[in-house]
Amino acid sequence: MLNRRHLLGLAAAGIAAPAVVRAQAPWPNRSIRLVAQFPPGGLVDTVARLLVPQMAQALGQSVVVENRAGAGGVIGTDVVAKAAPDGYTLLVSHASVHVYGAATRPSLPFDPVTDFTHMVQLVEAPNIILVRANSPFRTLDDLVSAARTRPVRFGSSGIGSAPHLLGAMLSAEARAPNLDHVPYAGSAPAMQDVMAGNIECMVDPITTNTQQMRDGSLRALAVSSPQRLAMFPNVPTFAELGFPKLTSSQWLGLSAPKGLPQPIVERLTAIVPPILARPELAARFTDLQTMPRNPPPTGEAFVAIMRQEIADWTAVARQFSIVVS
Repeated sequence: MLNRRHLLGLAAAGIAAPAVVRAQAPWPNRSIRLVAQFPPGGLVDTVARLLVPQMAQALGQSVVVENRAGAGGVIGTDVVAKAAPDGYTLLVSHASVHVYGAATRPSLPFDPVTDFTHMVQLVEAPNIILVRANSPFRTLDDLVSAARTRPVRFGSSGIGSAPHLLGAMLSAEARAPNLDHVPYAGSAPAMQDVMAGNIECMVDPITTNTQQMRDGSLRALAVSSPQRLAMFPNVPTFAELGFPKLTSSQWLGLSAPKGLPQPIVERLTAIVPPILARPELAARFTDLQTMPRNPPPTGEAFVAIMRQEIADWTAVARQFSIVVS
């Protein structure tokens, strides 16, 4: 070790003293931000706020949700893509950006796969097709039969959204060419027009409609999950109605900028699956009708799912010329 006499001697001789090497502080040693790329109150924000107290407890540091909404989730996602890969900026990644955005937006400012470190899939939610309670369409067959001979309008949360693509697939698979898409700026205005009778139906994630389904103001004709949902056992799946290609879901995941150090990746990948399985979170996920897989896909398995879904939905977008400029 260099003492004061050695340092003075080196200085007198005109020789620079070697720099003192400081050990890097262990991660995390300050607050972590978890970016939610959609506004407060939606599914992404809700899931993020369910996770942060559990993550903070497991990591011994505060975790703060930061809402960075805009451009269908692209703005907040881009913030994370361009952040330092130091473990202090994380993202609730969303299939609406990383899959459906990749399939329909030719000019994303990032690569949805390679510009991120994708660690674990959190939850996934199916889509449903809904009509108002007094609709003459009692079944999915009623609806598509009508759409074979006359216009039947379905609303979605926007051009290039998962509901838009699913509705386009239903039109093709059911040979119902008059199932016409009406895009809205979000699910809420589409629901209002369904309730008012301005459009006949809508396709939407089930998470935003459970209350209306419970109180009977909206009726689901089919769900895109592989099996019927325990909370709504009378709603058939698209698959059992003859449309297996419409089995799909929208997932949320935990991601970070590319180049995240492996020790941080390993720690986050280790703590998140047990958090998802905690009874208090499982109960809330059940209420939201958005559940984690068991076990949740992590690392390369998560990325493989993403790549396959991008390929599948890109083919659908091209088939129906769905492009978001």
